[in-house]
Amino acid sequence: MMFKSKIMFFLFLPFLMVSQNKKLTINELKQDLTVFKEIREQANSGLYKYRTKKQIDSIYLWAFNEIKQPKSLLDFYKIILKITDFEGSTHNDTSLPDDFEKNYFSGNGFFLYPIKLFNNKIIVNFKNAAIPLGSEIHSINGNKIDKIIHDFYKYYTTDGYNITGKSIGITSSFAKYFVLEYGLQKSFLVEYSLPHESQLLSAIIDGVNNETRKENFKKRYSLPIDSLQFSRAQKDKYSFKILNSNTALLSIHTFVIGRNAEDKEHLAYKKYLDSCFDILSKNTAVKNLIVDVRDNGGGTDPNDILTFSYLSQNSYQENASAYVTFQNIPFPNYYVYEETESKKQKEERLDFESELKEEFPYLKDGKYFQSPKFNTILQPDKNAFKGQVYLLISPRIASAGSLFASLVKGKTNAIIIGEETMGGYFGHNGHTPVEYELPNSKIKTQFSIVNLEQDVSKKPNQIFGRGVIPDFEVPQTFEDFMQNKDTQMDYTLKLIDKL
Repeated sequence: MMFKSKIMFFLFLPFLMVSQNKKLTINELKQDLTVFKEIREQANSGLYKYRTKKQIDSIYLWAFNEIKQPKSLLDFYKIILKITDFEGSTHNDTSLPDDFEKNYFSGNGFFLYPIKLFNNKIIVNFKNAAIPLGSEIHSINGNKIDKIIHDFYKYYTTDGYNITGKSIGITSSFAKYFVLEYGLQKSFLVEYSLPHESQLLSAIIDGVNNETRKENFKKRYSLPIDSLQFSRAQKDKYSFKILNSNTALLSIHTFVIGRNAEDKEHLAYKKYLDSCFDILSKNTAVKNLIVDVRDNGGGTDPNDILTFSYLSQNSYQENASAYVTFQNIPFPNYYVYEETESKKQKEERLDFESELKEEFPYLKDGKYFQSPKFNTILQPDKNAFKGQVYLLISPRIASAGSLFASLVKGKTNAIIIGEETMGGYFGHNGHTPVEYELPNSKIKTQFSIVNLEQDVSKKPNQIFGRGVIPDFEVPQTFEDFMQNKDTQMDYTLKLIDKL
């Protein structure tokens, strides 16, 4: 049986190569790009959030100039990626057809070792004999590392003009992005230097398959420190402990805690928070609370605003305003439905449109604004913490995680420590994702349609289009990486001792 399966693989391989190299015609490319542009203009409320109409028109002019001759699916995909990245939303997602991606990523040709991005430097993040742990990579197969990093930016979108958040995608998917950008590689010629040395050395390592790449990432050296940062926390989503006589720690690794306010998982989380802050209200010696959300990539309402109720001393709202740009789904023929039967798809569309009309009923200047009943004034919890809050943030934080971090920074006297979030401080597009499939390439594009302005105040160090900026910028040091030490936590505890 094993021998027969090998024969079938080699017989099928030429067909895969032909289908992967098949080029889309100019007319097919133009139709897909036109449909893509019109969908964004009618359905994406965040299209002009960070870019002017002139800037958006300019990138489409560039894109149409790029398709004056037939192109492969992968080359066209990269054009679409540049547009979605340029828009500036962490909720933008562009994907290749499933069968193409599965075939394209088959076989050997992936970079073997996990890496870590440090200050635009690529560091080996895996104990091995060929290239020592902590070595800096300067080039791979003749491609300089600064160019590689810049070329990889388009594969991982962030809010506004943020760059720090792209380190999450590049660190977790470096080998995958390399294959998308340069193709499968039989081997890799790596130029590197040892830690704290400048002399260039070289090594040749063989390419591996995708499964080996994934397994190695799970065994990366930095796992003890960043174990939750590159995946949704399935266990231990939150925790609380008293660190010492005057300091407590609340860690919230994700807001994926139940689907809504009635969900049992959310209610259990609310009960847990009640018990934690009841302990703090009775233990008056605890004057400091560290809130660690560095792994929090977002989740579902109302977990973010519920958590904030225990830190706020004043009334607040989830957002200052919110709007969408349609009530009836534009281009329904290209819309990706959850249902497969046409009758059920119609019901799905009507239900969705009815919900939009209920929540966003007020039309003004082409925008449908949210009804106040969906954005009520909220009050602090009776046991809200009255001591000093220290919020730990990182580039991983987005969506509901960044909304929470923005509220903490914008409406409390918390001290913010760490690195800039990838999610925007003043707002973002979120809440309601939609997905479309382009007619010829079958590329799928997903984005969130609710344009949110968050209920935050202006701060001297907060710039429009950027994430939450820490009061104390504390990236992990190289020395702490080599020792797997938590730089931000150590810094926070020392700061508490000083104050």
